[in-house]
Amino acid sequence: MKHTCDFAGGALRAASQDGGGVLVIDNPQRKNALSAAMWRAIPEAIHWLTADGRARAIVLTGAGHQDFSAGADISEFPAVRKDAATARVYEAQNSAAFAAIRDARVPVIAAIRGICYGGGFGLAAACDIRIADETAIFAVPAARLGLAYPADAIQDFVQSLGIQLTRKALFTGQPMKAAELLSSGFLLELVAADALDAAAFSLAQTIAENAPLSVQASKLALRAALQHDDDLLREAEVIGAATFDSADYAEGRAAFTERRKPVFTGR
Repeated sequence: MKHTCDFAGGALRAASQDGGGVLVIDNPQRKNALSAAMWRAIPEAIHWLTADGRARAIVLTGAGHQDFSAGADISEFPAVRKDAATARVYEAQNSAAFAAIRDARVPVIAAIRGICYGGGFGLAAACDIRIADETAIFAVPAARLGLAYPADAIQDFVQSLGIQLTRKALFTGQPMKAAELLSSGFLLELVAADALDAAAFSLAQTIAENAPLSVQASKLALRAALQHDDDLLREAEVIGAATFDSADYAEGRAAFTERRKPVFTGR
């Protein structure tokens, strides 16, 4: 059964089916720029997908088949980012959105085409896996706008881009082509334009068919290693140990013995 839910007045669309989830940034007339309402809604949408939607993997993409996201909707800045006080509130909303993706209990895959700028680039950097097509282009234009990128979100760039490309992106604001980001390891794969959706959703479905507790333990352990977080490491160890008493472990062993595809329930 397919489950759907809209957020931010339909500007974010979430859907899930058979364990695969999708979150669509739906503002194509503005190159999928994110309004303040959309930033605020991202944590709620991710929660809905992993809870009510029961997604085991999520694809994050932009509507319209042209652009991933141009980042923050600059037309709102005179109201929502007009001074230091409002900027702090706005950046807290940005940071919460990045964290919701980074800390989601299931893997999040960015499917990137066209423009992936600023906060859109940040959302992609917060994802676990990134796949792009040949039209994708990336930039962080903060320095060209006279503002600073959220400091706590820069960690995602450092971890995914590497320190030198992060410096280039932040200091210059210049666009970078997908091929450059593929060679840096930021992108898992670079595909033809007509193959992007199939590649992203196929990967999500493969993940969704695996044992959820196993995937969750792996994601937590990876986060612990990247963030040097001992609390996360202990949490990953607890979930990892629990897999050996799970019904899914018994199912995995039985399926291997019987030479059939396992059906995992997350228990």
